Amino acid sequence: MPSSYAWPVAFGAALGFMSLGAPSGAAVAPVTLAQALQRAQAQSPLISSAQAALDAARGRARQAGFSPNPEAGLQSENIAGSGPYQGISNAETTFSLGQRLELGGKRRTRVATAQAEVETAAVRAAIARADLTQEVKTRYALALEAKARVAVAQEAAERARDLARVAAALVEAGREPPLRALRARTASDEAEAAVLAAQTLALAARRALTSLWGDPDFEIELVEPLAAPTPQMAVDPNISLDVRLAQAERAAAEAAIERERAAGDPDLTIQAGVRRFEQTGDRALIVGFTAPIPIRDRNQGNVAAARADANAAQARERLALTGSIRAMRDAQASLKAAEARLEVLSSRTVPQAQQAVDLARQGFEAGKFSLLDVLDAQAALLASRNDLIAARLERALALAALERAAAQEDRS
Repeated sequence: MPSSYAWPVAFGAALGFMSLGAPSGAAVAPVTLAQALQRAQAQSPLISSAQAALDAARGRARQAGFSPNPEAGLQSENIAGSGPYQGISNAETTFSLGQRLELGGKRRTRVATAQAEVETAAVRAAIARADLTQEVKTRYALALEAKARVAVAQEAAERARDLARVAAALVEAGREPPLRALRARTASDEAEAAVLAAQTLALAARRALTSLWGDPDFEIELVEPLAAPTPQMAVDPNISLDVRLAQAERAAAEAAIERERAAGDPDLTIQAGVRRFEQTGDRALIVGFTAPIPIRDRNQGNVAAARADANAAQARERLALTGSIRAMRDAQASLKAAEARLEVLSSRTVPQAQQAVDLARQGFEAGKFSLLDVLDAQAALLASRNDLIAARLERALALAALERAAAQEDRS
């Protein structure tokens, strides 16, 4: 049988090992949920990427508004030939300017398509912010849950140590067999190990939270309650971000149809210039125009592809609306179930389990109950308190999911 001093030594070594992860004497910074959201929004690569995509769309929209540049031409004829065309004495030099005129509404449809793509990129940026907000709230709730489980485990360990002392005193007084003291000490050791496990999980949860804003210092103090009041929010699936994105993509696809149709119309290039005749020194004006003959390529394939893209966008819009309704209803049902479970656990289950532990402890010290009765009561209390923490977490996660599903585009 291992020595009774073996476990305390191992426990102390484990605590020493865990303490290496944090600087001794360092001040722990309190971080509220609002501060965590602010840090993540300011430093997350997800937001930076979405904002860069929006800036790129705005740049393309600006470029779409420019008309074609004019063209300058210089042409010299009848030079470096044979006979009378040797040299440049009979040269005819022409300087001309040309301008391509976009017909069929090319510029207008190009700008409309680019603006629709800007709207799509803006909604995607809003979705990125909403997704990050949900992720921060989820990880913050998980870190709070882990912190609460550490506190519960520490209280359970304290009760187990106290029970082990009482059991040892009863064994020394001859009121309990020695096996009872050994069993109580084993339960105390298991409770201490549970504290270590809970602290490790809490450390990992804080690290997962701070990684959202790239902070290597995970020694933070969480100060928000796990069960915050339910906020009032407008829940309309028709204006959720996911539906708005599908609508913006459909609008962009429909605008692309008009752009491709306009691209099939031929453009007209007009030219005007001056021709100089070296032999006589005379000058003459020239004018003209050029235009393609649309007998083969009328951009039919791109128009058909744009129509197919628009049909696909319409289908995605219907799917987005269905998914938005389902996500909101699922989140509402989960939130309602979590709140009902939380009410039962906090108002009845946990208080009754605490009362059972107090009665069992009093009866054990009075010799009316056995040690196993006390251990069973303490295990039930620990389980009920952990269930309460889990219910609070479920409520927080359901609330975050509902807020994400009901998120709307901020047009302020």
